[in-house]
Amino acid sequence: MTVPEPMAMFPLGSVLLPSMLLPLHIFEPRYRALIEDVLGADGTFGVTMIERGSEVGGADIRAMIGCEARVLDAEQQPDGRWHLVAVGTEPIDVVEWLPDDPYPRALVSRRPDPDTGLDAVDDPRWLELDSAFRSLLALAADLVDSPVSPDIELAEDPQSATYQMAAVAPLGSHDRYRVLRAPSAEERRQILLEVFEDAEVLITAQGPPEGDLTDGFL
Repeated sequence: MTVPEPMAMFPLGSVLLPSMLLPLHIFEPRYRALIEDVLGADGTFGVTMIERGSEVGGADIRAMIGCEARVLDAEQQPDGRWHLVAVGTEPIDVVEWLPDDPYPRALVSRRPDPDTGLDAVDDPRWLELDSAFRSLLALAADLVDSPVSPDIELAEDPQSATYQMAAVAPLGSHDRYRVLRAPSAEERRQILLEVFEDAEVLITAQGPPEGDLTDGFL
């Protein structure tokens, strides 16, 4: 863990992973202030999942592991609202939540991803995961009309590629949070093998779509 630093935080009802795009429509005054401060600084903020409760009005229970996000594009509307696109960059640990004044903030530390010797070229462990990943995407494309191609290109390093897999595969927030919490690519590999198998069972049980069923997996 690195030395904790203060960071503006955006609690959401979903999980953000490194490499994952995050579109936001911001209308609350406190989050307008957050974005203005972020854009005036380095363009980064933290995202954590709301585990229980509702972000609106406070009283929410927030996860202690999140993801740093970097703003890619921001456009303010005439009425003051913001349309924003950000991307997840790296996992963060929330060391301490600070007062929500004027918006949620926390002391966070960054978590280095150790080298576990996993090789994305010819390592049998990686080939097993890659095969399971592409098999799931092919099944989802066939049965639930998923837009993600089984031929999608991934990063060459397993540290990044495991996050990419979890970001584009038809997984729920619980499984994505398990991946985010895992401290190494090898542990993420093991989790992904398990959740890919579960997802295949679920998709197969649903069968061909009657309309668009993809929302159940996003």
